[in-house]
Amino acid sequence: MTDKTERVIAWSFPRIGGLAALGFAVAIVGANLILAPAGMPAVGADVEEADAFFTANSGPAGFASAFMPVAWICALVFGAAAVAVIWPRERTEGSAWSLVGFAGLLLQTATFVGVGAVRLALTATSDHTPAGTAGLWAFHNALFSLNGTFLTVALVGLSLGGIRTGLIRRWHASLGLVAAAGQFIAATITPMIIDHANPLASISLVSWLLWVVWIVTYGITFLRLQPDHQLVTA
Repeated sequence: MTDKTERVIAWSFPRIGGLAALGFAVAIVGANLILAPAGMPAVGADVEEADAFFTANSGPAGFASAFMPVAWICALVFGAAAVAVIWPRERTEGSAWSLVGFAGLLLQTATFVGVGAVRLALTATSDHTPAGTAGLWAFHNALFSLNGTFLTVALVGLSLGGIRTGLIRRWHASLGLVAAAGQFIAATITPMIIDHANPLASISLVSWLLWVVWIVTYGITFLRLQPDHQLVTA
């Protein structure tokens, strides 16, 4: 075993969690940078538009899906690291916000596995007609939009857990709560945006961007964390 390998093995779990948070952000942004230029339809787009996209762009859609398993693993490792850091302090106070946040990450990961599976099904189906695509596309939109519920749980849990234990700064927690509010609103208006274009769908995009900034900042916090982290102030 080389010295370099030994150093990697000796990394603290929070540091691994920090790298996982950054890896998650790179994976989901990378996937979207592939899908967006290819013309991925937004939630609520007509089924004809969705059918045309998945018929003509099965390659980019499949390539983007290859990023998702990495993202899901990274999300869970990050969540576990957050619990490892925050939970010991919370337990002495009779609180468990980190567990709430980790539950949100688990649920959003499971939900997005469904989203990814539907996208792959749309590219692989032999019935590339609006009639054959309609059910899958509606199911995709419902899963995608309702996933905001679990992102809300993750953001609220880890933001409150982090600020209450002094792990993150007030502005970082506030960013998470604002993103959570946006995701929750997007989830609750799902019936309004699931089957037709609606300007309110932009709430989901803006809060998603805030979520990415939030998790990147959390990852950097973990990378900078000392073994016995000190309380921070705004």
